[in-house]
Amino acid sequence: MIYCLTGKIVKKTLDSVVLSCAGVGYQLQVPQTTAGRLPAAGETATLYTVLNVSENDIALYGFATEEQQSCFKLLTAVSGVGPKAGLAILSVMNPEQVALAASAGDHKAFTRASGVGPKLAQRIALELKDKVGKGLAAGESFAVGDAPAPAADSAPAQAVAALVALGYNASDAARAVTRVDDTLPVQDIIKIALRGLSKL
Repeated sequence: MIYCLTGKIVKKTLDSVVLSCAGVGYQLQVPQTTAGRLPAAGETATLYTVLNVSENDIALYGFATEEQQSCFKLLTAVSGVGPKAGLAILSVMNPEQVALAASAGDHKAFTRASGVGPKLAQRIALELKDKVGKGLAAGESFAVGDAPAPAADSAPAQAVAALVALGYNASDAARAVTRVDDTLPVQDIIKIALRGLSKL
């Protein structure tokens, strides 16, 4: 298994990157969010990878962070979500937005991704709800399986953890937080989310 690659960027487009590592050029398909974060051709970069082997193809997918890599693995473990849909979702949402939408049961958020219809979006939200809701409630960032990542320091994740500590369940807390501007300070997100929760 190739966990990550570090090398010189030979070529990059909106959805792929060619990375030269020890004289070998690896072509990786990437979400648009990753392509946008990478330096220009000729610069050195590290991409966290997922190797996908199917009947007709062997493809390597690259991500800017380990959280994106974990999120992609979790998304593609959902029945009906292939690598193409996983990349499309990560092109319009970051891992935290995926976690918040899933734990809030907000399937409409996933339909913003190209090729993800309402039925598939509902399946994603349903299958991921429990997996990511527990992590958010514990104040953990996106992780796969039983290996939690370090505590997230983002305002939305802190707000969800605070609301859970106040006695709200993780799904309601995440749903309330997703309706608030995530660029606000944590205290403001909590205040606005509490107003929304008081109306339930």
